[in-house]
Amino acid sequence: MKIQGYWLASGILGVTAASMGRVIDSGADAIVTKSIGLTPREGYPGPVLTTSHGGLVNAVGLTNPGIDAFRDEMEILRDRSVPIVLSIFGNSVEEIKELAGRSMQLKPAAIELNLSCPHAEIGQIAQSPDLTHTYVSTVKDEVKCQVFAKLTPNTADIIAVGRAAEEAGADAVVAINTLRAMKIDIHQKLPVLGHKIGGLSGPPIFPVAVRCVYDLRQALSIPIIGVGGVSSWEDAIEMHLAGASAIQIGTALIEGLDVFSRIKEGVTKYLEKSHISDIAEIIGAAWRAET
Repeated sequence: MKIQGYWLASGILGVTAASMGRVIDSGADAIVTKSIGLTPREGYPGPVLTTSHGGLVNAVGLTNPGIDAFRDEMEILRDRSVPIVLSIFGNSVEEIKELAGRSMQLKPAAIELNLSCPHAEIGQIAQSPDLTHTYVSTVKDEVKCQVFAKLTPNTADIIAVGRAAEEAGADAVVAINTLRAMKIDIHQKLPVLGHKIGGLSGPPIFPVAVRCVYDLRQALSIPIIGVGGVSSWEDAIEMHLAGASAIQIGTALIEGLDVFSRIKEGVTKYLEKSHISDIAEIIGAAWRAET
């Protein structure tokens, strides 16, 4: 599949064919499903979501029905006009190998490999170049489609992790996942979330995502799929300038499903006003301007 346009990010409305169909009808160029595991997972006790400083902090816990049950949802979406990217995760190399193989039965356009959920066991994978290389290479050996490695900002060296993913055969990296965060109720004097620690998403993490995309663009030769706090066409342009070939949108959907059409309309007008015929001309332009 072509790595371009504006996609639904994993974790938001990506569980049922009905909800994903609504997002497609609203103008998304691709859909990334919720992260699916080998077996059903209930997730964490509530509360699982709270607001903070203009963003969201969630600790859902990778709730999902398991790969076998998810087959029906993928089947319903098979005839839709946009690519469906299946997000998967595994708690061990053996588990991700089996899951990747079984994922091919669902015929996704691509696999997004979740290596970086900050409030689950897999959060440590994308903190390690070695683990990242092992997981990516394992999945690449099992599938016949593109593999996108989803990276974390919660690491000392995202460039080293990105390079490991590229060397292992990743077709693109997704930057970034949510930031490890929490919120405390000042009246009860207790953490708000049932799991205590969650992942921060939305506008507060946008500058972090831009920095990560910018750094990765200078180090990698594979495409970068930018995600993290994009909620307007201006944000999208900035993310493209940093180096993102495609952009995923998640938390901004709380303002309405028309976010995709609004962003696409704004980007089109920006390009026309700037006399730019192809968006490829601005991808990574902020970095190229310095070299």
